[in-house]
This record gives sequence, C-alpha cells and structure tokens, in this order.
Amino acid sequence: MASGDALFAFGNSEVKFFDEEVSPFAGIEDNTKDGFTKLAGLLPPGRKMLYANPAKIPIPAGWKILADIAGLQFILEDYKKQGNQPAQPVALKKENVDEMVRLTMLTKPGPFNKRTIEFGNYFGFFEDGQLVAMTGQRLHVANFTEISAVCTHPGYLGRGFAGALLHHQVSLILNMGQIPFLHVRSDNERAIELYKRIGFKVSRPMNFYFLQKA
Repeated sequence: MASGDALFAFGNSEVKFFDEEVSPFAGIEDNTKDGFTKLAGLLPPGRKMLYANPAKIPIPAGWKILADIAGLQFILEDYKKQGNQPAQPVALKKENVDEMVRLTMLTKPGPFNKRTIEFGNYFGFFEDGQLVAMTGQRLHVANFTEISAVCTHPGYLGRGFAGALLHHQVSLILNMGQIPFLHVRSDNERAIELYKRIGFKVSRPMNFYFLQKA
C-alpha cells in the first residue's frame, strides 16, 4: 500500500487501508504498537477489512473475526513458458464490472468489488457473450506484482482458461521487470497444482483474517 498502490491508500505512516470498493485489505507497519487500535480509530463502526500475516494472530480488541483462512503465498521462481496460446484474452473494462463481480461471487477467488478493476490489467475469456474466466493484478509491493482474482465459471473448467490467463499475466509482469506472486487457500489443490506447473513455488504460509470493527 505504501508503494505501487499508494494512490488508493488511506491512513498514515503506521496503518493504511483501501476504500472498501477497491479492496478490503489493510496493512500495519512492522513494529507498530497497538496497530489494530490505531486502524480502528480511522474506520467507521461495522467496517470490514482483510488482514494477511504469515503468523497466527490473536483476536485484536475492538474487532470481530468473521473468517480465518489458511493460505499459501507463491512466488514465480522457475517459469515454464507456454507454447502457442490458443486464444488471446480480452482486456476487461469498467463496462464489464458487474459481470466480473458476478463471476467472483460465484467462484469466490477472494474479495472483489466495484472498483477492484482499478488495480489494473484485468483480462478474461468470453463464451457466447458471457464472461467465463478472468484474472488480473492487485498488490504491487516493491519489485513484486500480485496476480489476483484467478477464476473460471464452474461450467467451463478444464478448458485451459485459467492456465492461459496466468501465462498472460506472468508475461505482462515479467515484461514490466517485476516478479509475479500470488496467494491461494491451502486446501485449493486444483489451483496449487496449476501454479506449480507454471513454475510458482511456495514462499511462505499466509493467514487471512476477515475482520469487522465492533
């Protein structure tokens, strides 16, 4: 939030957060004392947020945990470049947002809202005029760029859409001189196998806490 996504961030030098329609993510600077209390002081009652940390955390005072999800962080280390791609993904625009939100509500790849597309570089595949698969970019941290919202409509699984979109994103990110990384639920075996085939390696565990200010 303090680097490539500062344009969307609110807060101060110790705690930062995004507009809820962009992303529920919030961040706390390392070694900040009473970070969750300071964050709560900047947010209205009932505001929901997502906090990610490699370590388990206790429930912070003044917050209610809505979900505690065990995940993994992957970083691209040994890219297995794809041959000829069967089809070129379509750039997604603001007029596609409602359909993008519906697809993410169906597939649940992670939080996605009306303005998440503003992180940039969202692409997808359409079948019979319907958006059936997409992915994009989210967090930009130093020389790392996150691939996010990797999702395929359940009726179109197994047709190579996710793999094609991932290779496309990896190429975009590498061409920018950045290193791709991504996150996944630790129980999502189908996605994990795909990421490993492309050349992503587990960097560390990541715990995702969906919190609501009391």
